[in-house]
This record gives sequence, structure tokens and C-alpha cells, in this order.
Amino acid sequence: MKKLQRFLFLWGPAILWMVVIFAFSSRPRITVAETPIVNFVIFKFLHMIEYGILFLLLLRPSHLKKGRAFIFAFLFAVVYAVSDEIHQTYVPTREGRIRDVLIDTAGIAIMYMYIKKRPRLLKRTL
Repeated sequence: MKKLQRFLFLWGPAILWMVVIFAFSSRPRITVAETPIVNFVIFKFLHMIEYGILFLLLLRPSHLKKGRAFIFAFLFAVVYAVSDEIHQTYVPTREGRIRDVLIDTAGIAIMYMYIKKRPRLLKRTL
């Protein structure tokens, strides 16, 4: 039982966040503004935020040393971004795009740089 509790404590937030991402990408496309460019900027910014958060959450369960933990979390988050775009190709009114994977990866990279500049945040995470 303790192993399950430890697993849920470490992986639970990341898994829950991946479920949230999956749920949002399962919905038909929505708009928040009348201009396409404003919609584009808002939703791509949200992509960057959601994948930056995923990267941060994926650092928690890593039993690896700091450098390898970063690589694991980065690669896992990028692979999840790719899988999410593939998933979106099956959702009506949505489409999977390599551009979105690149935007997600930018969000991951920005979170990486943010964490590297704030070692105290990293100590709370790892």
C-alpha cells in the first residue's frame, strides 16, 4: 500500500495534469475573440503554459539526478505534446500540427530556464 501511496503522491499531479490536457484537446475548437490572430495568440500562449506546468510536474517523480531528471521530464513532455497533436487529428474541428508541438516545446524550454534561474524552486520540486 505504501508503494501505491508513494506512486500517487509523486506521479498523481503529472498524471492528473495530462488528463486535463487530454480533456481540453478533446473538445471542439472554441474562440474567445472575434479576430483570428487574437485567438491564435491566446491559445498558443495557453499551450506554452500548460506544457511548462507539465514539465515542472514531471520533475517531481524523477528518481534521477538533477541533469537527467531535466532530460527525462523534457523528453516525456515533448512526447506527450506529440501524442496530443496526434489525438487532435481525431477530434472534429481540431487538427494536429507540428507547429503546436514546437510551441509546446517552447513552453517547456521557458519553464526549464525559469527553474534554472531559481534553484530554490527546484529544491521544492525535486
